[in-house]
Amino acid sequence: MITFLLTVHVVVSIALIIIVLLQAGKGADAGASFGGGASQTVFGASGGRTFMSKMTTGVAFIFMLTSLSLTYFYGKPGADSMMPDQIQVVQPQAGQSTPTTNNVK
Repeated sequence: MITFLLTVHVVVSIALIIIVLLQAGKGADAGASFGGGASQTVFGASGGRTFMSKMTTGVAFIFMLTSLSLTYFYGKPGADSMMPDQIQVVQPQAGQSTPTTNNVK
């Protein structure tokens, strides 16, 4: 379950980045990005901005859901962790000297 959520989260993150970068700025024409005025009719006269904003909202909503779900699953007690619960201390064997530090100035 966690692996699936993590995969969806990464895919949605990349999609969100691409969608935001494809959006035109407030003062720029959509056709200016593609080098001509013919590209302005891809989504209609005013439909491009609302379509892209709805797409951004939907992908951002999915991103938030996957973020909260991953936080819930990884925050539960007993969840797998990269950090060990106890640190093992290695004792030097008999006959071995412990490393010393030399203060060289």
